[in-house]
Amino acid sequence: MIKTDIAAIKSLRAETGAGVMDCRRALEESEGDPEAARKILRAAGLARAAERSGRETAEGLVHAYIHPNRPLGAMVKLTCETDFVARTEEFQTLAKELAMHIAALDPGRVGAEDEGDGDALLEQSYVRDPSRTVGELIQESIARTGENIRVSDFARFEI
Repeated sequence: MIKTDIAAIKSLRAETGAGVMDCRRALEESEGDPEAARKILRAAGLARAAERSGRETAEGLVHAYIHPNRPLGAMVKLTCETDFVARTEEFQTLAKELAMHIAALDPGRVGAEDEGDGDALLEQSYVRDPSRTVGELIQESIARTGENIRVSDFARFEI
């Protein structure tokens, strides 16, 4: 077993939002390689997200975004398991980012017949980081919060 230093654990934790012990285990498993440790944490987070996918999401919020320079906007209903998570800055920021993404890329028109096609949204490349999909962005948030998070509904509008 490799001994991991505190600075590496802190750095990985700040980068991923994972727990201290999870970061330590990932660094030990990857023999101190931060990139490999990130992949291990990502895989573990995806597995935890899959386990939580059946849980009910009765709490959450609706976020609206209006573009400042164009006549368009979007609304997203993002749900989670508890009101505690719904009130966190991370959850509120995720809702804001998703609303801006929907306004920018209109998932309702990407091969979908009707507005609000959730599968089209989850499969889209995230507008701020095209190397990830919107679904991956949500799954990363699920891994950090420990709760199921779901886009329950969304709409995009132009005037």
